[in-house]
Amino acid sequence: MRPEIERLLKQADRDLDNARKNLTIQAYEVAAFLGQQAVEKYLKGAWVLTKKEPAPHTHALTELGDGLGVPTGLRRHLADLTPDYTVSRYPDAANAVPYELYDESTARTKIQNAEAVIAWLKRKIAS
Repeated sequence: MRPEIERLLKQADRDLDNARKNLTIQAYEVAAFLGQQAVEKYLKGAWVLTKKEPAPHTHALTELGDGLGVPTGLRRHLADLTPDYTVSRYPDAANAVPYELYDESTARTKIQNAEAVIAWLKRKIAS
């Protein structure tokens, strides 16, 4: 595996770990954002590895997932996580204060969704 892809996936694993840690300090919007980022990095790494071309410059997880053939059951997770790239960070995108929008249940679900997608991508990368 190319070193830049290894670094990308290593950071994605760290992002997912940090998403989990942010649950413990009730930083639920940060947990959601880091879950989104972990999935985006895995999708882009898998794209480069399997397609042998640069990944599209997008934060739309569904677009990346569709290009990689993510199963329908996991695509809904991508659709759920995509908005967290902006909504979890920007009041103008959220039309509210982001940290007030996220609760523990929402953040846990988003992390579980990220874990499910990443598990599938790890299998795809390994094959």
